Formats: sequence, C-alpha cells, structure tokens
Amino acid sequence: MRQRADFEAWLQAYTAAWDSNNRNEIGALFTEDAEYYTAPFRQPWRGRNEIVEGWLQRRDEPGDHSFRHELIAVDGDLGVVRGWTQYKDAEATRFSNLWLIRLNGDSQASSFVEWWMQET
Repeated sequence: MRQRADFEAWLQAYTAAWDSNNRNEIGALFTEDAEYYTAPFRQPWRGRNEIVEGWLQRRDEPGDHSFRHELIAVDGDLGVVRGWTQYKDAEATRFSNLWLIRLNGDSQASSFVEWWMQET
C-alpha cells in the first residue's frame, strides 16, 4: 500500500521532470509498461519509451509555467491529485487539472490519467 508521502515524492519528481525535460528524469517516473492517458478518451502512450517521446514532443519549456497541487486522496496504489497550471504566455493561460496516478512498489507510475480544463 502506498502512503501519501510516496505520492508527494512522485509529484515532486514529476514537477522536476516537467521543468527539465530530461529523458532520464521522465523515464524514471514510469514503469516499463506504464500507460499515460493525456485525455480520458484518447489512446494512451504505452510503455516508458513512448511516454518519454510523447512528453518531449509536447513539452513545455522550463520557466514558462507554474504549477501547484493538492493530493486529494490515496487509496491503496491510487492517488488523486488536483492541480493548477498557469502559463506565462501573453494570455496568461490557466488550467485546472485532475490526475489519477497508480504507483507500484517502487513508487513508479504504472498508470497516469490526466483531465484538464482551460479557464475561459
């Protein structure tokens, strides 16, 4: 069973990888056979290599955003996270995020699902 601290550590590593776009940091977040859903009804990126490539093709540049989160719930290997992202573009684009994260015994994500809504 995963603890809140496991998810908080994973979220810190995710945020660091988001800021660095470092292949090794991104890859270390996920199991070899992980699935990363970029939206609930899209086909996921499957496997660590596809996740890293998908991430880097859609990467944000370091410093172009800020992110904060709240770990809402932990149930076994599942963590539920509410997040807020603000981009520093001309429109100051803001998003509300909801993430479902499944961690294995090594605190790597075997499944990551994100929902996001842009503020209008």
